[in-house]
Amino acid sequence: MPKYSKEELLSAFENYNEARLESQRTNDWNIWAGVFTEDAHYIEHAYGEFQGREAIAKWICEVMSPFPEMTFPQDWVAMDEDKGAIVFQCQNRLPHPTDPDGEPFSFPTWTRLVYAGGGLFSSEEDIYNPTKDAGPTIKAWLRAGGEFATREKVKMQHPGH
Repeated sequence: MPKYSKEELLSAFENYNEARLESQRTNDWNIWAGVFTEDAHYIEHAYGEFQGREAIAKWICEVMSPFPEMTFPQDWVAMDEDKGAIVFQCQNRLPHPTDPDGEPFSFPTWTRLVYAGGGLFSSEEDIYNPTKDAGPTIKAWLRAGGEFATREKVKMQHPGH
């Protein structure tokens, strides 16, 4: 018997996405951090690990401050009801900075969420290649005229970046 029903996982994931969209709209990433349990564990391969909702909120607010226009459209989603896990691929997408009809700048991320019940997640792990994908994409966006909204408040810890 599955740990959680597909319906419950889908509902929690819908809430996760609604919180993300509201955070994108308002640039208040505390909203999105609210989908995690108080003791959640977040693994971000380029920035480090964060323990607890408060640490996740502090990090995401700081890391997103230079990029208020970044969005995260999802390419695909898979669910594992037995483990209470959701895996998806999204694009970290920035609009073209000078041409509203221009090709956006984006790189893929794979995310694994673990559901804790009650509509909250106990962990998230983000996987991407900062050296091959993220860094060159951000640099290309800057060369095309993109500008950080604020100075970078956190730096990637990945040695190749």
